[in-house]
Amino acid sequence: MTDTNHIKPDSFGNENSREAQALAQMGEGHVVYVKPMLSDQISALYPGAPEMQPGLELFAVLSASGAPIILTDSRDTAIAEARKADLEPVSVH
Repeated sequence: MTDTNHIKPDSFGNENSREAQALAQMGEGHVVYVKPMLSDQISALYPGAPEMQPGLELFAVLSASGAPIILTDSRDTAIAEARKADLEPVSVH
């Protein structure tokens, strides 16, 4: 795992894994996470992303299960796109 702020549900024990998966499924289709990132971290989340200048501040919108949805250079745009899709954005640090 290259990003220490992103914890995969399967990295927990069996009981916690089921709980983490249940929480992710509850928010799926309703809640998205807006996560600030540096361009250096993008290739781990978006393997097909083009090369970017290192050190750019970007914002990833992730589904409740952690799947990447969009990437933008503006927090306001990330929130607006989520709301346009009738999803509730929540900030992640």
